[in-house]
Amino acid sequence: MPSYMDRVNAMTGRYTHAVVRGVPSSLAQEADGKIELARAQRESGVYCGILRQKLGLQVVELPPNEDLPRGQLTGDTAVVIADTALITRPWIPARRKETEGLQKLFEELKFRVFEITDENATIDASDILFTGTEIFVGLSKWTNLRGAEMVAKTYQDYAVSTVPVPDDLHLKSFCSMGGPDTLVIGSSDTAKKALKVMEQLTDHHYETLTVPDDPAANCIYARVGTKTNVLIHRSADEYPNSVQVFQKLTDYTLVPASCSEVSKIGGCLTACSILISRKVEI
Repeated sequence: MPSYMDRVNAMTGRYTHAVVRGVPSSLAQEADGKIELARAQRESGVYCGILRQKLGLQVVELPPNEDLPRGQLTGDTAVVIADTALITRPWIPARRKETEGLQKLFEELKFRVFEITDENATIDASDILFTGTEIFVGLSKWTNLRGAEMVAKTYQDYAVSTVPVPDDLHLKSFCSMGGPDTLVIGSSDTAKKALKVMEQLTDHHYETLTVPDDPAANCIYARVGTKTNVLIHRSADEYPNSVQVFQKLTDYTLVPASCSEVSKIGGCLTACSILISRKVEI
């Protein structure tokens, strides 16, 4: 069972480590060849620099997996809440090397590690929204009801609710946490419907910050030190209207980051890393 401090650290966005994976050359073959590999590598390098320099995290860089072009989206491969890590779909042959590396890392960091062994259960962590008090699971092309049941079984200390997500989207394609008790949500009908479902399912009150662009609603909130609120968000080059909304958050340190290339394969900022909070050094 997560300790009180584990809950507090998770809820307030206090992190110590970030797990990222290098950009494989095979990524250039995705999205009908529209990916600019050099740009994807630059964006990944800038993102890792933000994690180190702006958030002060120890960044663990796993090597590229050429057999898994979308492997840079390492945030999709594991759900990490408090002291428990749930690795998704480890039986896929191309993911075996990736899974072994993650499991070893989590064990070194003294996590309780679980794997999805039911091949009928599908999960992408981009469908898992942990608010600090409960878990919302998007039922999507990528995550099914059996997968949601595995999440509930693994994290029995938290209420788990499911939210329908249409098309090729993930739940985090249009929402994320923007601070303790604050949801950042997009403006599309899909986002509005999902928010309404979440509000109906929870007894907890969340403040909402609505941005005009759904992809910009996927951002990363973190606390640095005792007072600094940091929000990593999509850049003004990508979504200038949404950045104007973020600029109203005068008590935040705003850090823009681009992920234009991985977005072509459905990726988002939160999918580019696994953020964890552990005191153990590796």
